Amino acid sequence: MSRRPIGVFDSGVGGLTVLKELIRRLPNERYVYFGDMARTPYGTKSKETVTRFSKQIVRFLLSLDVKAIVVACNTASAMALDSIEAEYDMPVIGVVKPGAKTAADTTKTGHIGLIGTEATISSGIYESYLDTYSPGIHLSGKACPLFVSLVEEGCIEDPVTTEIARRYLSVFKGTDIDTIIMGCTHFPMIEDTIQRVAGNHVKLVNPAFETAKSTQKMLEERNLENDEEIPVDEEAYRFYVSDAPDRFSRIADIFLPLSISGAKQIAIEEY
Repeated sequence: MSRRPIGVFDSGVGGLTVLKELIRRLPNERYVYFGDMARTPYGTKSKETVTRFSKQIVRFLLSLDVKAIVVACNTASAMALDSIEAEYDMPVIGVVKPGAKTAADTTKTGHIGLIGTEATISSGIYESYLDTYSPGIHLSGKACPLFVSLVEEGCIEDPVTTEIARRYLSVFKGTDIDTIIMGCTHFPMIEDTIQRVAGNHVKLVNPAFETAKSTQKMLEERNLENDEEIPVDEEAYRFYVSDAPDRFSRIADIFLPLSISGAKQIAIEEY
């Protein structure tokens, strides 16, 4: 059981920031990653559509005999996680809950900022979790859709990215916000820029990092952690997409410290 892979999925490439943290924290695990390149972005779609897409992906990952699933997408975590947990008897972890818990533990002023997709901001899922952890916390959200395109174009350290960040984060200026949740898996790629614009007095919460910590804890508690090193001749990472494998591999080179040349395209609608 412990040698089975961990399934990770996202609407596209952003979830690779979660995979990166998982590999760093759990290097002996095998991973299967699915990026829904044909139907990205999820942030503009309805809850019903995102849930249907997510369940198709879960069924695909289960066909590969995964031992746990990480929903490495804020939108899917916000809209589909509860439904997935209710339907499938499988350990499932999303990126919203770990990030919300850390933000609640971090803030001193009780005022937290949230940046992400429009769907994540409007879903209210972060407010729900924060209220559970620390009632009375005030959350101010700001949708930052252009960050996704800038990251995928490789504009990590770029004046344009800095200027867009200034425009987006200006809504937080003059407030007592001391913690900002990066509520989109693309955003850790430009964390340095966001931090410079937000100011050193603001703590950034990276849900990808927190999700990897939660995944490790879950595996330990369920005795699912693989303690054996993976043989050098064994494929530890497998990548699947619903479309555009070449584009996925090109963008993945920005996200991961390893080369991806063999992403396999599958017909996800069949699941």
